[in-house]
Amino acid sequence: MTAAILIFVVALALIASERVDRTKVALLGMTAVVLTQVSDQEHAIEAIDFNTIGLLVGMMLMIRMTETTGVYTWLAIRAAQWSRGRPLAVVLALAVTTVVLSAFLDNVTTILLIVPITFLLADALDVNPVPLIMIEIFASNVGGTATLIGDPPNILIAGHTGLSFGEFITNLGPIAVLTSIVVIGGLYFVFRNQLHITEESRERVMDLDASRSIEDATEARRTVPILLITILLFFFHKALGLEPATVALAGASVMLLVTNQDLHKTIAGIEWPTLFFLIGLFVMVGALEETGALGEVANGIASVTGGDRVAELLGIIWTAAIGSAVVDNIPFTAAMIPVVDSLGGGTDNAYWWSLALGACFGGNATIVAAAANVAAVGMAARAGHPIGFVQFLKYGIPVTLVSLVMATAYVMVRYA
Repeated sequence: MTAAILIFVVALALIASERVDRTKVALLGMTAVVLTQVSDQEHAIEAIDFNTIGLLVGMMLMIRMTETTGVYTWLAIRAAQWSRGRPLAVVLALAVTTVVLSAFLDNVTTILLIVPITFLLADALDVNPVPLIMIEIFASNVGGTATLIGDPPNILIAGHTGLSFGEFITNLGPIAVLTSIVVIGGLYFVFRNQLHITEESRERVMDLDASRSIEDATEARRTVPILLITILLFFFHKALGLEPATVALAGASVMLLVTNQDLHKTIAGIEWPTLFFLIGLFVMVGALEETGALGEVANGIASVTGGDRVAELLGIIWTAAIGSAVVDNIPFTAAMIPVVDSLGGGTDNAYWWSLALGACFGGNATIVAAAANVAAVGMAARAGHPIGFVQFLKYGIPVTLVSLVMATAYVMVRYA
């Protein structure tokens, strides 16, 4: 356990220092876990969440193939013209779309779809895309909290408890909506000076002919319908008995079959550093779980709260948020589930709503706290707009604290 904790802490410190590329750090940490026999190769492989990796690969491939047609440029221009170049309208269009899609698709898929459009929109309006990307990351994690399929922690909880889609949206939807309004409004106020759009840029965008941005109409007719059908299938993947990764990889496979684009160039467009960073992170966190380190943290709740129900509910929220911020909300939720079950989750669903709120809202605290964060930051780096660990922390911590205070009040009022 000590070795697992030491390796993870050193890796996290190096990532935070930004002196070494985070993907290199994650791969070195993964290697150290196996070479020191903290975890054997079999358990290391089992720790990798291939559903998340498969979802990312499938969506990255489809986005790469549709991107070459110019369809995202068309969407960006239309969005800019709809907003008439007004910063608040731009933020609301992107953020509200992100919240809604995150709830009814999932937040990772939403980020992969919305970020390319955001870069093109920011370029058209001549503004810094980083504030817009940051707002979208935070909005995706809050919006994904609302439903069973919106965020991976909710999927894990539903798989263990059998709670329905309706129960999730009824209990988590109201606080997700309220928190989205506060977070988006607050972030716009914080970033408003970085989103100034000149009259010249506004007029230039309004004069653009969006239809001329379509570079290959034939290829667009081949690929865009497949992307839309894949997105539609995400809404019904549970009813069909399919995992999101299966849907994404199936869509990518069909698109590869019908497209005339070069296979090697398409595969080269995948965000490989992001995928390898996640793989390394999963292995390191898997070692923490395997050695009992995560379990020790989770079990500490029971001894601190002394059996008081309200204290347990609030303890679950804050412990899940802090743990998720440090080690990623997917494995930490998995470690917390048996603890929550023993505390009272077997008979009281309020315990599960507390866990979901803590894990999902905690996903906004750091770059490594959620897969959506990692994906967005990786795409930003590839586009020449890197987002540093400390830079993310500067906004992630306040957003998380505000969200958790609202979640605490919500649980106290509704479930205490």
